[in-house]
Amino acid sequence: MSKSIALITTSVRTPRVGPNVSAFVKTILDPLAAAADLAIAPVDLADFKLPIYDEAVIPAMVVPGAADGPQFAHAHTIAWTSEIAKHAGYVLVIPEYNYGVSGGTKNAIDYLMHEWIGKPVVVVSYGIKGGAFASEQVSHMLGQMKLKVAPTKPQLAFVGGHGPELFGAMLKGELGEETKKEWIGKKGEVEKAFEELKELLEEKAEEKTEAKAE
Repeated sequence: MSKSIALITTSVRTPRVGPNVSAFVKTILDPLAAAADLAIAPVDLADFKLPIYDEAVIPAMVVPGAADGPQFAHAHTIAWTSEIAKHAGYVLVIPEYNYGVSGGTKNAIDYLMHEWIGKPVVVVSYGIKGGAFASEQVSHMLGQMKLKVAPTKPQLAFVGGHGPELFGAMLKGELGEETKKEWIGKKGEVEKAFEELKELLEEKAEEKTEAKAE
């Protein structure tokens, strides 16, 4: 059975361009994943309707599959954490709002801990200038949470800065044709990041084999 890599759309605005950005990324990843016997599994954060973290316990206290100990109480938390736990790796597609990580993205990360420790992740950002600030912030958070962050972090910028393509994305959720053409030039970066994720997956598998041998 193929291992799954979650392609997570983290924008929750209405309207939003996030699903179209993820769809663009997926067209690049699908053939690479298939060749490596991996499956790209789209996950949309908006489907989970997460409120600001509202559990009585902190995520670090909840160990998935544990027979006893603290547990999550709310259905939205269980649904989100269970979804994240079942994947072998992740590609996070993140927007940049006001020169930083969006509140929805940060909140979703704050629900997690044990579900993805040690697993590889690629960060793909988008924004006026490619989402560099959000990418840096999210990469730092995930690294501190003990995920293995791929070194290559594709940044997808809207053509024209504060122009029609940006406002089409913000107000209508549309990905402009000129922006799409520009992003095709980023294909190599997305491919490189995924290759790094595959290498991190292989390293994790080798570590697991060595641990069993001991």
